[in-house]
Amino acid sequence: MMHRMQNVIVIVGPTASGKSAYAVELAHKLGGEVISADSRQVYKGLDIGTGKITKREMKGVPHHMLDISSPKKVFTAHDYVKKARPVLEKILKEGKTPIVCGGTGFYIDALLGRIVLPDVPINRELRGKLKGKSAPQLFAMLQKLDKRRAKEIDRHNPVRLIRAIEIAKTLGKVPKMKATPLPYQIKFIGMKIAEIPLRHRIHKRLLSRMKAGMVAEAKKLHANGLSYKRMNELGLEYRYLASLLQKKISKKEMLEKLENDIWQYAKRQMTYWRRNPEIRWKPN
Repeated sequence: MMHRMQNVIVIVGPTASGKSAYAVELAHKLGGEVISADSRQVYKGLDIGTGKITKREMKGVPHHMLDISSPKKVFTAHDYVKKARPVLEKILKEGKTPIVCGGTGFYIDALLGRIVLPDVPINRELRGKLKGKSAPQLFAMLQKLDKRRAKEIDRHNPVRLIRAIEIAKTLGKVPKMKATPLPYQIKFIGMKIAEIPLRHRIHKRLLSRMKAGMVAEAKKLHANGLSYKRMNELGLEYRYLASLLQKKISKKEMLEKLENDIWQYAKRQMTYWRRNPEIRWKPN
């Protein structure tokens, strides 16, 4: 049996707060490996738009849970836990330190056993009825069904909204079930950054991604069979890139709206993590 008090480090915080670089730094110090917890970096080809860490930036540190699924398919939190849990156990078994790093709080809490994912099967009939509805319509439906879940969710993401509605309609609401935390010493580190510097980083990083070829990446994804509808479902950068490529918005309009949406996303991330009293916040 493995020692019950082995350490698992978890690095959380808003987008653009420096989580990835700090995870690499810690991994070198502790002899660790990084487990990414990002709901879009699991997809192959979504590199520049998601800010996926590069081989050079990894500095030789093994990274897991990147590029493991086709963006044409929906990869759920349940899928994430199913694949990431054995990775975490393997790292511990080898005597190394797992460093879970990412901005998708729901994935992290599910991986660590802090929340339980409802075992609700897909309702094809319900999904067929919801398919044609807009994100604002779906969000309004979820608000009526489950106000707590509505406060946490990305209101612009139709895939997550439909799944939340599906669960709420089946169980009455998205439940807070009794969780069984993993039997390890979980150490949370939060990347703390003030509002103005964070907004500046978001702005600077967005322009950097544009220069790095974010639009060309989206064109390539579409040429390889990723529909504009699916790009829209993938959210944030890819939602606006799809609109840009379809000439629904100008580049200037895309950048303005996208930067604002990224900022709103960062605020939702912080709202999620502020509820966790175990996090030790690190100024960055």
